Amino acid sequence: MSQKKQEKQKKQPEPERKEVAPKEVAKKPTENVVFIGRKPVMNYVVACLTFFNSGEKEVTVKARGRAISRAVDTIELLRRAFVKDLGLRNIQIGTEEMTREEGQKSNVSTIEITVGK
Repeated sequence: MSQKKQEKQKKQPEPERKEVAPKEVAKKPTENVVFIGRKPVMNYVVACLTFFNSGEKEVTVKARGRAISRAVDTIELLRRAFVKDLGLRNIQIGTEEMTREEGQKSNVSTIEITVGK
């Protein structure tokens, strides 16, 4: 580099660097929710068992549409085969209005089943 370029670089003040404090992450209590999808039922049963083994007293299973039957199967398998003293705490059903890719609106059924020891 030429001397002029070096002098210009020396004269330019460096941009100020501000010390930024790390952002505090709002600690949200771990949600003990299992969302049901297309996987085999046993995968969801194992997810529920993991929550119970980590000390949770309640687990909520949520599903929409065709996955509702898989959610019910998950709870029944969990109650009958794995956790004998498991009781139903709450069952909520509902409908969500969704817009399809074609622009049509359709209703999708939902279910939330809460079980606990």
